Amino acid sequence: MPTDSTNHLSDLAPPDEGSSQPKYEQLRDYVVSQIESGALKSGAALPSENRLAEHLKVARSTVRQALSALERDGLVLRVHGKGTFVHEEARQRLRKSQDLFALVLPETETAFYPSLQRSFETAAADLHNQVVVCNSNNDVDKQASAILQLIDLRVAGVAIVPTTVPATPAFHIRQLQKHGIPVVCCSRPVQGVQSPLLSIPFEDVGKRAGEEIRQAGHKRAAFFGSSQSTASELYLQGFRQTMGRDATVDVFFGSGQGIDHESLSRESEAALTKLFQKAEPPTAIFCGFDSLAETIYMQLSQRGLRVPQDVSVVGFGGIFRGGGLSRHLASVTIDEVSLGTQAIQLLWKMRNGQIPIDSGEHRQIALSFNFGSTLAPLGARS
Repeated sequence: MPTDSTNHLSDLAPPDEGSSQPKYEQLRDYVVSQIESGALKSGAALPSENRLAEHLKVARSTVRQALSALERDGLVLRVHGKGTFVHEEARQRLRKSQDLFALVLPETETAFYPSLQRSFETAAADLHNQVVVCNSNNDVDKQASAILQLIDLRVAGVAIVPTTVPATPAFHIRQLQKHGIPVVCCSRPVQGVQSPLLSIPFEDVGKRAGEEIRQAGHKRAAFFGSSQSTASELYLQGFRQTMGRDATVDVFFGSGQGIDHESLSRESEAALTKLFQKAEPPTAIFCGFDSLAETIYMQLSQRGLRVPQDVSVVGFGGIFRGGGLSRHLASVTIDEVSLGTQAIQLLWKMRNGQIPIDSGEHRQIALSFNFGSTLAPLGARS
């Protein structure tokens, strides 16, 4: 027999007119909280649309929108001619979503992102949690769509590597936080947002690359960035600083906003053509990502240039070195395994109230260097 939920919803106050959260979402979230707490039991009958609208002093369409959202999430069952009832599996479905952490990445197949994903999934599994991975393709609109889906799923927490070009707007993160979903920003911050940050010291990445290239005797260098993002600008700033004023540094930035490897490859090929038409072309190239460094390596080889005898190549990526060229690539590295593990730990603490959801805790990921075979002293011809 269905039970009456009138007593449990009688304390529901009219929506907050000053809130940026839509009225129907406020009603939906209240019903969800009552289901989570057990106040609304399986099979409980909700008040009619007219009764809720009258009690809350809102339009009936607002109530209908809230109930439709609850039905879409599988939390209520609407029976024509009888009313709306709490689904018998509503609490189980909410618990399942609370066991789900999300990882939002700008790409999933190259750079250090595959191993970051693996470490995130492993750390979540150790806590008996599942993971959903979203690929934004470094597209801010795709990222926004993914965030809305994660809100609908009511995930337990989100770790995000924010888009760069254009930069992620603050409201993307605030939407999650307003729904009580903890967020950890990885790699880079989102301006105007208060949340834990696991950052990569981008300028130090450039400095370390410059140190190794300069110590190898190179004074003519080039920097290749996949896009003209804040991260790439900081790579370049640090790189120029350690290369010194007596060095020349040519610069290339890809024009794309999303992750378009084919376009980037065409653009880097054209840039190399111009560079090696110069009377004094670069003897070393630093790339903002290992995947781009691998592309440059292949394009140099196709031109008959030997790496590192004619041109040295240095990249940036994770400590995990997969098969093929990445194992041999000289590269500044971060511990992406630690990054994924720390992200889960912070999300878990916020979910369980050990630290606030708007914690400003900032941890910087340490750098190291993979001394691969693509960097050699200037003049080494063997």
